Amino acid sequence: MSLKIGQLAKQADIGIETIRFYEREGLLPAPPRSASGYRHYAPGAVSRLQFIRRAKHLGFTLAEIGELLQLQDGSGSRADVKALTKRKLEKVEQRIADLRRMRKELSELSGRCNGKGPVGGCPIIEALTTQGERPLSD
Repeated sequence: MSLKIGQLAKQADIGIETIRFYEREGLLPAPPRSASGYRHYAPGAVSRLQFIRRAKHLGFTLAEIGELLQLQDGSGSRADVKALTKRKLEKVEQRIADLRRMRKELSELSGRCNGKGPVGGCPIIEALTTQGERPLSD
């Protein structure tokens, strides 16, 4: 039994425009259309949309999700899936390190300013506008 786009959206708990977007991006195959132009999706489209949503929740980009879907569709191996996942994990770990560095620098900047008086001479503004100064911490 095929699903119309509204039914698919409801079952996958995703918006109609999002479904159309995923079609345009090639993440969801374009379904056959009826004579009147309605899209008719296979029931498997629900699980594909749920896969996309879960992958997005884990931080995979649409391009990375496309790669995962290609691998899932039979063009790859578990080693390929693991390699893609490891690359993503490395990016996440780098982002965490960057966020920790940012938190430390922002904390140091915040500690330099008493929060009173005019903006002129504010140590936060001065630190941000100083040319050639290295980051507060590495």
